[in-house]
Amino acid sequence: MNADAKLNLAGTKGVNPALAERYEGRTACVIGSGFGGMALAIRLQSAGIATTVIESRDKPGGRAYFWEKDGFTFDAGPTVITDPPCLEELWALTGHDIAEDVELMKVMPFYRLNWPDGTNFDYSNDEEQLNAEIAKLNPADVAGYARFLEYSERVYREGYLKLGTKPFLDFKSMLKAAPALIKEQAWRSVYGMVSSYVENEKLREALSFHTLLVGGNPMNTSSIYALIHKLEKDGGVWWARGGTNRLIAGMVRHFERLGGTMRVGDPVVQVHTLGTKATEVETKSGFRQRFDAVASNADIMHSYKDLMSNSPRGKQMAKSLGRKSFSPSLFVVHFGLEGTWPGIPHHMILFAKRYKGLLDDIYKNGVVPEDFAIYLHHPTVTDPSMAPEGKSTFYALVPVSHMGKMPLDWDEVGPKLEKMILDELERRLIPDIHSRIVTKFSYAPKDFKADLNAHMGSAFSLEPVLWQSAWLRGHNRDDVIDNYYLVGAGTHPGAGIPGVVGSAKATAGLMLEDLAKAQ
Repeated sequence: MNADAKLNLAGTKGVNPALAERYEGRTACVIGSGFGGMALAIRLQSAGIATTVIESRDKPGGRAYFWEKDGFTFDAGPTVITDPPCLEELWALTGHDIAEDVELMKVMPFYRLNWPDGTNFDYSNDEEQLNAEIAKLNPADVAGYARFLEYSERVYREGYLKLGTKPFLDFKSMLKAAPALIKEQAWRSVYGMVSSYVENEKLREALSFHTLLVGGNPMNTSSIYALIHKLEKDGGVWWARGGTNRLIAGMVRHFERLGGTMRVGDPVVQVHTLGTKATEVETKSGFRQRFDAVASNADIMHSYKDLMSNSPRGKQMAKSLGRKSFSPSLFVVHFGLEGTWPGIPHHMILFAKRYKGLLDDIYKNGVVPEDFAIYLHHPTVTDPSMAPEGKSTFYALVPVSHMGKMPLDWDEVGPKLEKMILDELERRLIPDIHSRIVTKFSYAPKDFKADLNAHMGSAFSLEPVLWQSAWLRGHNRDDVIDNYYLVGAGTHPGAGIPGVVGSAKATAGLMLEDLAKAQ
């Protein structure tokens, strides 16, 4: 590194000079530019490691992709931003402020929950208002919710603060964490734990549905995921002006400001290995480059089965992953409407008549249910810039089984399900929805598979169950190819923005340690 480059890196808002010296000449590649990949790339580049991000699609974001159609902006997802400090830290590493690149806006209420009988429940961190909402369902459950929140605070400390950014490299590391988790009855489900605190069935659904947003069945997912309530209570729920895609764009801008390289629209076709080392990354265009370390933010099965198809390790891991349980997929209807809807909040959950039975259909039975729960996203109530003046952007998301459980012809099923979803919204929320539609399109499990190389079209990678957590989940560093790393939903701690950003912190720590030793 020449003197001028060192001077640039050592600026008041640049890489620490000591780090620049330590990692001089070291290179890394991050495959995929989702939240996990970009968070990892920023951490590596902030330390002075020359980092290249390679993205297969025409723009960055991974699952946080977006479309612009007829003047409307449609985020692919995710749309719920929690724990802003985990994002702010990425800028603070080099003396910057996230506000330079992203405007975060508060969302209130966090969610409006609606049931077929017309009951509404506004969920937020306004304690007085929330207690009033609980009392409307069952006054006796106000005290029970307070006890549940105490439990949520305990598992937040153990599961998120202590373990959320910690890599589990061997079985011993998991055993060390086990006593605290056993004490908090981590083997119980979120729904089971919630039910031990509150009596009202609607409230049980209201306090357990969050796991669906990270691919987990509330009936099976570990009660540790109750930590989400504490996470939201303390940090709130946020939106990035212009869409979640603007948060990705801000991360890319910051990464490039630090000297990082983006290579977009060029899928990686092979990670070449020699012995126990990843040596080169090759793309579809013919680009081929040697790196000191390679990290994949791609789907975990794709990261091994396809990207390491020439390596015995790739074949071995693909076989092992094939025995694991993957999260469901999603069917999403994106639509733009004439008119504005100030009475419809930013986030709504429209529950079905059934809860457990519906979850069984999604996670076990592999059928398209006649009734379905809908997550309705309405960003223009917070941020009118997402649609032309006087119009509104929405998406309606329905969890469905992945293609391994439900191998349907989505070209045939999709239009029928789309109409069923819009008809349900017409019955329950927007009486003249069909006549107001300006533009619409749907995104099905086959699209997750085609666009994101998602195994069986899974929307959230490995299912977040206890027997696929920590060391039993994808490892942040491969056990055999010792300079091949993983980041994102398939690794510890799992899906969701805080989860994948936490995985990036864990993976970055390993990469920085290993690259320093390799000097």
